[in-house]
Amino acid sequence: MNRRPLLLGALAAPFVIGSARAADPVRVALFEAGSTLPYFVAQTRGFFRDAGVAPVHNVVANHPLIVQALVTGSVDACTNLVMLEAANINSRRPNSVVYFHVHGQNAEYRMEQFVVRPGSTARTLADLRGARIMSAPGPANMAAARGALAAVGLTEGRDYTLVEQPMAVHVGSMQSGQFDAAFTLEPAATIGERAGAMQRLEAGVIATHLLGRRDALAFAAGTGFSGRFLEQNEGVARRFAEAWGRAVEAIANDPTTREVLTSHLNTPPDLAAVMPLQRFTMVRDMTEQMFADFQRFIDVAVEMGVVRTRVEARSMLRAL
Repeated sequence: MNRRPLLLGALAAPFVIGSARAADPVRVALFEAGSTLPYFVAQTRGFFRDAGVAPVHNVVANHPLIVQALVTGSVDACTNLVMLEAANINSRRPNSVVYFHVHGQNAEYRMEQFVVRPGSTARTLADLRGARIMSAPGPANMAAARGALAAVGLTEGRDYTLVEQPMAVHVGSMQSGQFDAAFTLEPAATIGERAGAMQRLEAGVIATHLLGRRDALAFAAGTGFSGRFLEQNEGVARRFAEAWGRAVEAIANDPTTREVLTSHLNTPPDLAAVMPLQRFTMVRDMTEQMFADFQRFIDVAVEMGVVRTRVEARSMLRAL
């Protein structure tokens, strides 16, 4: 993946509100996946600069480390933190993570999916009996993989093995034959498919198998702040969210925003033009059905033991 300098945006032009002053820095934890698109669009198109914020991002290898960074105060915000990681810390320490933007995913708005090696005889998830499977990193991703497989009658250890692997090795590991299948994310899935290393088995498995509706939106990740930063710097947070909202609108209406997938996420141009995106949704635009889907997602995680106690979904969200 592209390892750009970590001080992107630090030299943003001064922001003027009444009198000139320097842009406000925001330390951002970033997990490299297609869902970081709004961040890089806001950055490259000057939306953060216009809002008077200067994000400084640091690539973090997995979601538990992002939670740790938010709780300890070493970062202020996250671009695409897995919801169940946030729900888990919020169940123990309320208001640790607060989202202003969520990433909806299902079979149409693809993110998580099971893939197999080309030529595999598997046609459904139930056909993965006996498979060696790797998973996207983090307890939440591992739990989602297990949950989807359990929904079709498969049990880890008896019917398959599951091993957590960094996203950067997914394509190579499938290409080498080290694994029979993978629970992977975009853009790795599309890159692997185009490279002939992967064949899509089923996408949108969280919505279909855990929420129970193929058209449900699984808000499995989102963008937000530590509760402490939001409380102490609400004005800065609102301006950051304003820039983010402009990026979401640009993505919805301007196909050229996909060029950022190439320049910042190492996605080949031909893939960037066609790869699926999640449904990027500002919390202020969520419908009641979306809130219900989100609550169901958290409740399922509690049933699975991934989240310790029930968390009210709305307590994790803030319309900015």
